[in-house]
Amino acid sequence: MSDITLTASARTALTSLQGTASLMSRTQGRLTSGLKVASAIDDAVSFFKAQGLSDRASDFTNRKSQIEQGISSVTAAVNGTTIAGSILKQMQGLVSSVRTADSSTRATLTSQFNNLATQLNSAEGDASYQGLNLVNNSTASLTVYFNQGTGAALTINAQNLNTSVLMSCASAASSGALSIMLSGGGIASAAGGFSILSDSTSAAAVLNNLQAQLSSAQSTVRASASRLGGNVTFLQTRADFTTNYTGTMTTGASKMTLADLNTEGANLVALQTRQQIGIQSLSIAGQQQQAILSLLR
Repeated sequence: MSDITLTASARTALTSLQGTASLMSRTQGRLTSGLKVASAIDDAVSFFKAQGLSDRASDFTNRKSQIEQGISSVTAAVNGTTIAGSILKQMQGLVSSVRTADSSTRATLTSQFNNLATQLNSAEGDASYQGLNLVNNSTASLTVYFNQGTGAALTINAQNLNTSVLMSCASAASSGALSIMLSGGGIASAAGGFSILSDSTSAAAVLNNLQAQLSSAQSTVRASASRLGGNVTFLQTRADFTTNYTGTMTTGASKMTLADLNTEGANLVALQTRQQIGIQSLSIAGQQQQAILSLLR
């Protein structure tokens, strides 16, 4: 069976119509997917460049999640320093009250002082996040990585803010019978606590020394709060940078792959018009052959 032979005008019209149909298919695909480069077949260079940017953005997005968890961990520790400072201030107030209290009131103040010391330790133990506590031990640490490598990272070491450490487990003062022993940050009841004090120069020295220890503990807590707060600020800054950076890379990838829907919509209208013209041209070319056939009748 021999091939069908078309006239030159019919062949030209058919070729143009086929090209228009191919362009319409491509345009409709872009409008449907929103992508001008959907695979390496469309544009290998743009596709793989965009893929590289998208992969890097994904890696940084994963790190951002870890940074945000790190912020939560350190914020929990900051909350621990806040309550520690508040309780130490109350303990200082109790010691000031001892100076003018009678013996029975001093016994009550001893109990209150010890209770505050216990509550401080309990609060520091509660200041943990996902099992990590940065204020009740000196061995834990938190390391937050900022990219896929190990060079860009921040390590935050824990600090023990329990009363036993803050108050150094030392005697507040000693002068014969006038001695107050610190046990776990509280006043040892076996020593009589504040009740053994009397209005004397030695008693004043005991209380002055205890106030000095509480002031030193306050300074330690404030320094820890400042250090942890600075780390929270830095981590938040790094999280904001990561958000902006991933946005830049995602936008760059989109510029190489996303289609302009307005342009593609206009292209589709133009191609539909061209298709109609092509069909008419093919019809006109066919009419020429029909005119020749009429001469043979």
